[in-house]
Amino acid sequence: MKSAVAPLPSSAAPVQAASVTDIWIEKGTPAFMKTVLALFSGGFATFALLYCVQPMMPLLSREFAINAAQSSLVLSVSTAMLAIGLLITGPISDRIGRKPVMVFALLCAALATLASAVMPTWETVLVSRALVGLSLSGLAAVAMTYLSEEIAPQHIGLAMGLYIGGNAIGGMCGRLISGVLIDFVSWHTALLVMGGLALVAALVFWRVLPESRNFRPQSLRPRRLLDGFVLHFKDAGLPWLFLEAFLLMGAFVTLFNYIGYRLLDGPYHMNQALVGLLSIVYLSGIYSSAQVGALADKLGRRRVFWASIVVMASGMLLTMATPLPLIIVGMLVFTFGFFGAHSVASSWIGRRALTAKGQASSLYLFSYYAGSSVAGTAGGVFWHLGGWNGIGLFIGGLLTIALLIALHLSRLPTKTA
Repeated sequence: MKSAVAPLPSSAAPVQAASVTDIWIEKGTPAFMKTVLALFSGGFATFALLYCVQPMMPLLSREFAINAAQSSLVLSVSTAMLAIGLLITGPISDRIGRKPVMVFALLCAALATLASAVMPTWETVLVSRALVGLSLSGLAAVAMTYLSEEIAPQHIGLAMGLYIGGNAIGGMCGRLISGVLIDFVSWHTALLVMGGLALVAALVFWRVLPESRNFRPQSLRPRRLLDGFVLHFKDAGLPWLFLEAFLLMGAFVTLFNYIGYRLLDGPYHMNQALVGLLSIVYLSGIYSSAQVGALADKLGRRRVFWASIVVMASGMLLTMATPLPLIIVGMLVFTFGFFGAHSVASSWIGRRALTAKGQASSLYLFSYYAGSSVAGTAGGVFWHLGGWNGIGLFIGGLLTIALLIALHLSRLPTKTA
């Protein structure tokens, strides 16, 4: 029977500064399956808790007498606090370990979601949602680092893709469950259901995830943190990957923030449950995150990354059409491209950052969720000024810049990618 771990292969030595005692979790072993299941559950809970409020935005606009841009704050405040928390929790995990930080983060996020369900005013809802985002930073900052440290280098793309697939399922189920529920029960009840599901995911994560084998505690001295920050921004590729995270996530969240407003209005006049059911398009992201990640392992990230952005742009163009079937196909294609691109970029970070990996992952995800917060709310201005044409112009601009950067990355001298 194949063992759960294998000695570090000589060909993988350049991937990270590993000692001869490091051991990797190999594909096809029980340890690999447990790791994938746990991180899948963690990714599920993270995206479900963050994005379960997206279908509620039109309802919140009516209940609290606010416009679409203001309503988007229920998501943007969470992602903004998550982005800020990433700068703290990543370095903390470099000191005290990966698993304890992730478990504590999931439990706190679930409890904060339950609290948000009983808040009576818009301001207190936003405060509780801010706590959800701050809590989730503990998992988002550390999960990619854990995988890059523990999984055999030749399987990192697949493992990262499966983790991001959990993100996709969480985003789908969060939107789907809450989108359908709010047609029959209050948004308070819908959030109680989501908080309960997140508690279950947190318990699965705690019981199943293997302890770290290759973790090396690092100092929390400010000088060391500053040195790591400077080192990452001196790299020829990492700063561009950080910017890509901002642009791609900003485009993705903008589309799903405002597509509900479009479909609830004429000529479609869909109800909340049907709009929520359209979250099934996330299934294409579940497939693409693993498949594109594995494809990048074979063909190289620089070849696959820019193609995924082109796929996103093609999907966006399809949503500009009027027929509903074309809009749905466009959402499918757009989602497929986004999760594929995110899978490639995520694994690329772990391969380029040879030291302070937790800090590198935190910087990437800081940019990722900052894009969600800033662009997600800024898109509301374009919605009010130009409707869906305005949204198309905004997202098109983000993706054009992202594609130019991806083409630049494809021409960089090979390092570890």
